[in-house]
Amino acid sequence: MTTLHIGPAAGVRHGLALAGRSVAKIRKNPESLLDVTLQPILFLVVFVYLFGGAISGGTGEYLQYLLPGMMVQNIVFASLGTGIALNTDITKGVFDRFRSMPIARSAPLVGAVLADVVRFVVTLTVLVLFAYAIGFRVQTDPARFLVAVALLVVFGLCLCWVSVWVGMLVKSPQAVPGTLVAFLMPLTFGSNVFVPAETLPGWLRVWVDVNPVSHLADATRALLLGGDWVANTAWAFLWAAVIAAVFFPLAVRAYRRRMG
Repeated sequence: MTTLHIGPAAGVRHGLALAGRSVAKIRKNPESLLDVTLQPILFLVVFVYLFGGAISGGTGEYLQYLLPGMMVQNIVFASLGTGIALNTDITKGVFDRFRSMPIARSAPLVGAVLADVVRFVVTLTVLVLFAYAIGFRVQTDPARFLVAVALLVVFGLCLCWVSVWVGMLVKSPQAVPGTLVAFLMPLTFGSNVFVPAETLPGWLRVWVDVNPVSHLADATRALLLGGDWVANTAWAFLWAAVIAAVFFPLAVRAYRRRMG
């Protein structure tokens, strides 16, 4: 990229412009959103109607418990897109074009991360609307619902730095999802997303109780269904900050090294 000095304000504008590029790609290729639209619906249907009766004695009761957890799971897996998109652009030579343009070196990275906000909002909107159609109801108020959405989006953005880090380390886009799923599966399935922690064996509950995904699920349930939402939300935000503090510098270092 250019060696000209580019100020922070210009860097932000460049990042927003490249975020718009990513959103435009989604508009032209809407099937790229199938993983955050159709897949969440299929997961919700399978778990509610296949396991709801066995776990909670009825599909309606289990739907109320499951939906906040499924919102968390979908945000976690939606964060995969950042690393895949960046790795794809690098391997296809798109970043070689960026280097020749008078834009901030950080702009492609910032643009890719910001574009994921669209994926997060889409997956939450589709999932909640479908859940409402089959009987889910928020038990609190619109303000707490919006806080839950904001919390989930912030947590997802922090997780994006994990995706960026892996995307910069592996050589091909095909390797990104497999590597990240191996990291994310213990976080999502080893949590209280699908069943209450007290129903799990003691050795597993130790992990579930400290799992950041469990804290995020507790906060989302408290915001949507009632409960101590202040403490749970504080814990979730704390975990988001810890994840960003650890993986943001790792991701930036790997990005700079990959960019040369």
